[in-house]
Amino acid sequence: MLLFFILGLLVHFVFFGSIFDIYFTSPLVHGMTPQFTPLPPPAKRLVLFVADGLRADTLYELDENGNPRAPFIRNIIMHEGSWGISHTRVPTESRPGHVALIAGFYEDVSAVAKGWKENPVGFDSLVNESKYTWSWGSPDILTMFAKGVGGDHIYTYSYDAESEDFGAHDVTKLDTWVFDNVKEFFHAARNNRSLFSKVNEEKIVFFLHLLGIDTNGHAHRPTSREYKDNVKVVDDGIKEIVSMLEHFYGNDGKTAFIFTSDHGMTDWGFHGAGHPSETLTPFVTWGAGIKYPQKVSAQKFDDAFLKEWKLENWKRQDIHQADVAPLMASLIGVPFPLNSVGILPVDYLNNTDLFKAESMFTNAMQILEQFKVKMTQKKEATLPVFFTPFKLLSESKQLNILRKARSYIKQRKYDEAVSLCKELIHLALKGLSYYHTYDRFFLGINVVLGFVGWTSYAALLIIKSHSNLTRGVSKEVKKPSHLLPCSFIAIGVLVAFFLLIQDCPWTYYVYCLLPMPIWYAVLREFQVIQDFVISLLTFPPSQLAGYLFVFTLGIEVLVLSFFYRYMLTAGLTAFACWPFITQLWTRAKSISLSWIFFSLLLAVFPLMPVVGRKPDIFLVMGAGLLVLLLSLSVVTSLIKRKDHFINEELLLHLFQMLSIVLSMCVVYTTHDSLRKKQGLPLFNQIISWITLGKRAIKLNKLMLLYQVMS
Repeated sequence: MLLFFILGLLVHFVFFGSIFDIYFTSPLVHGMTPQFTPLPPPAKRLVLFVADGLRADTLYELDENGNPRAPFIRNIIMHEGSWGISHTRVPTESRPGHVALIAGFYEDVSAVAKGWKENPVGFDSLVNESKYTWSWGSPDILTMFAKGVGGDHIYTYSYDAESEDFGAHDVTKLDTWVFDNVKEFFHAARNNRSLFSKVNEEKIVFFLHLLGIDTNGHAHRPTSREYKDNVKVVDDGIKEIVSMLEHFYGNDGKTAFIFTSDHGMTDWGFHGAGHPSETLTPFVTWGAGIKYPQKVSAQKFDDAFLKEWKLENWKRQDIHQADVAPLMASLIGVPFPLNSVGILPVDYLNNTDLFKAESMFTNAMQILEQFKVKMTQKKEATLPVFFTPFKLLSESKQLNILRKARSYIKQRKYDEAVSLCKELIHLALKGLSYYHTYDRFFLGINVVLGFVGWTSYAALLIIKSHSNLTRGVSKEVKKPSHLLPCSFIAIGVLVAFFLLIQDCPWTYYVYCLLPMPIWYAVLREFQVIQDFVISLLTFPPSQLAGYLFVFTLGIEVLVLSFFYRYMLTAGLTAFACWPFITQLWTRAKSISLSWIFFSLLLAVFPLMPVVGRKPDIFLVMGAGLLVLLLSLSVVTSLIKRKDHFINEELLLHLFQMLSIVLSMCVVYTTHDSLRKKQGLPLFNQIISWITLGKRAIKLNKLMLLYQVMS
């Protein structure tokens, strides 16, 4: 049984790892040719402000007095630039958001294993393509764009990682630190000839990463005064920086500004999933090459945001987060990031129609290059007889669209050229997705076969050892045949040879060959399968159909509960009715009533909100007091008993009560300390680590107990 337990863990670990090979593989390809617009760009320099963790509604909405929360940005929207909502993708975390903004692709999800901080795969970005880039902010964000980049053209200035403390007294200092250092930098540039020459070059980027809002959101929630006041601090800081830059460059009109966020945040202070509060981020841009505000009488959006924000008369243009990278590249005239999947939002550009058409053509060529490389890689790694090309974008169709788009540009039919390039981009993106998921069905089938086989084997062992379903059935021992193992060995060799000639990764061998021994073990128990089927046939058809229906219904309820929490309420309510259909109701009414009461009580919880907007310390303390009262009743009953185990049980319950009191103290003092912005007390940290160690030891004991009982 111990061997079975170890094998079960191994199988589950292997197939858990398969998730990353099937769904979370790197989208990056290498070997493309850089593409850039041949016409002169409108801007010499770009300033990118990223307010980490800022929600769109918090920036755009008016405060309780009807005044804008960010008056400078509001003035930009109404008088100087263009605005909209930037739609992010899951996971809404800091690293993936910045990669989408600056590199133009949605993060390689394998980076989650490294905390989103290290580069698991090298990628191109706007920072890499620029002549010079200076960046200020969090060390976690800035270094990932500078690491592994050749040359000496990326400069980063960051504070210590210890400064990023959710419990700090005032985390707006993370933002004021950035603004102050940018001011000092430009002050130094006036007196440093070499630096002055660099900051006056073309194709340069200034990147300001502002972490204070995100940190305040985690510590105090986005509905808090601290979070909203931090927005005002950022707005004031941006106003000062913009004014300083315009003065430094003599108002030459060659600076483009972009203000956005990497992700939003839920009402309870978290991000990472796909709630609209996490995926809707602000996007405001102004300066060189950007359209001025456009007043409109009607807009194409059917949500209520425009009226809520009092912005229904200023044209809103939404984009996807990855679209920001090609926009920034076109503004300063650098090659589009090689791995970018963003589509240039030409409606934001204030330039000639020729420039828009040429930029869109460059965008199409850049994405088409990725498609060609991806197709070539997959074609070379697949046997010709098994290779199925992406039929919607054949080589002849590519050439035809490109030739037609170039012809439209020569004929000055710029709108038609832009439309045709967008069509090519959409087809190329579909093709990229097709080749990226090319092996998904094949791998998925093998993993499903493995899981079904292991489940079947475990069920057969339980039936064989712990069930009376096969008792009374004739058990004629047959001599084992060599045909079964030989057949599986032959199939395994063929599968391995098939994978070898296609130069598949070693993990493919594991996923494809592991089901072989599992199904061999299942078919070796053919006699048990046969006896089990014979036993089932002895049941009345109506009873067998009833059991099958209940079993299927239970599985469906569990599956639906992942999408609709109230299905758990339905299942628990059904559990509450269980004593009525058994003999338990007539034999033990008190136990049955307890079962019904607690099942219905538990059924209430799935109907309650998942997480509240504000922490309710009194509810937590109340739950602790309730547990203490229940424990006290148990202790009272133990004292009245006269068993020889009384001392051991009494000591155990008293120890548990003491642990509950200690936990309540830790929770209360932690809440109070964070509320006062004093950080997490050392004593509480020690207790939390000890508790974690105790739980690990308890889990280990439970596993050992399971093995002994088995």
